[in-house]
Amino acid sequence: MPVFSAGPSGIAAEVAALPLVDHHCHGLVTRELDRAGVEDLLTEADGSGPLGGSLFDSQIGLALRRWCAPVLDLEPHVPVDAYLARRAELGRAEVDRRMVAATGIATFLVDTGYLPEPLTTPAELAALAGATAGEVVRLETVAEEVLGAGCSAAGFGDAVRARLSERAAGAVAVKTVAAYRGGLDLDGARPTPGEVAAAAGAALRAVDAGAGPRVADPVLHRFLVWCGVDLGRPVQVHVGYGDADIDLHRSDPLLLTGLLRATRPTGVPVMLLHNYPFHRRAGYLAQVFPHVFVDVGLATHNVGRRAGAVLAELLELAPFGKVLFSTDACALGELYLLASTLFRRALGRLLADGVADDDWTADDALRIAAAIGSGNAVRAYRLPGGEPPPGGTPVRVPRPAV
Repeated sequence: MPVFSAGPSGIAAEVAALPLVDHHCHGLVTRELDRAGVEDLLTEADGSGPLGGSLFDSQIGLALRRWCAPVLDLEPHVPVDAYLARRAELGRAEVDRRMVAATGIATFLVDTGYLPEPLTTPAELAALAGATAGEVVRLETVAEEVLGAGCSAAGFGDAVRARLSERAAGAVAVKTVAAYRGGLDLDGARPTPGEVAAAAGAALRAVDAGAGPRVADPVLHRFLVWCGVDLGRPVQVHVGYGDADIDLHRSDPLLLTGLLRATRPTGVPVMLLHNYPFHRRAGYLAQVFPHVFVDVGLATHNVGRRAGAVLAELLELAPFGKVLFSTDACALGELYLLASTLFRRALGRLLADGVADDDWTADDALRIAAAIGSGNAVRAYRLPGGEPPPGGTPVRVPRPAV
């Protein structure tokens, strides 16, 4: 274990230098962005406009000016117009290179099921940081590929299993977006073949009527989760905060209690993603179910300077060995930088305060930080190590001091 100062500043410095495993994220856009383009991608919501003002005047907007500006050779808190002018001068590729390289992320686990437009591949994303990458396969996307290929209702289940086995052969995890389609109030029981065929038949009739293939039936969501469990891959579940497509009250993780009880004997990890504003409830689930892991990705950069409060609330009940780091960054390189920087600052301050108050030792603080930053993910996903491959040459851009 490295030698470090037992004081708060020493602990914060160690946390700022830890390698991270980002266990859930997305690719970056491959086009140049104007002011509107950057602002639209700051969050998942459509919160800007004449009536709502600017998203640059929000926690995430102010955090961007504070933490991202220095990576572009600007002073902290530079005006938005100056920041965007410098961004345009450097170009998207250079901005992304600088932002992602400055995160200290050693491994990216990339959800490839969300492609609103062309995005960088997992390998292309990881190359920006001299890191490694793994793929997370979206369950609903696989099922919709099968629906679109014209299978029969009776053959749907077997076709999905075969297709998923093929798609997930080299993947580290699977993911469900049931929260977006109808909510998380899913029965824990494995659906019968007859139930799956009936639900698939309804979906296929919708396709025949001209609709695009879409999985939005609780029976099919349950079926897909069990397919992922049967493969032995960790199952990621979107929980809580997202865009306007989600009915937030239906994405409370407590609704998953029956499914978590049912999957517990399998030992397959269930990863509750994001969780805000239900992060305390998610922490409870991580405490009482041995196979449940949690994060506050997506919320971390959106709440800006309040990231410390959110992380502290998650850690009230969640065992430290069940908490993971993620960015859920998508499209903008800045989101990777913000998520990692604000996470490091939040965790470093929380652990340093505990040492100052004699609630735990400095050795405890560093051990916990390393576990949350990477060790827990390496264990849960059975990763080879989370470090850049031998001979890799990470781009050296100083990370923001936190």
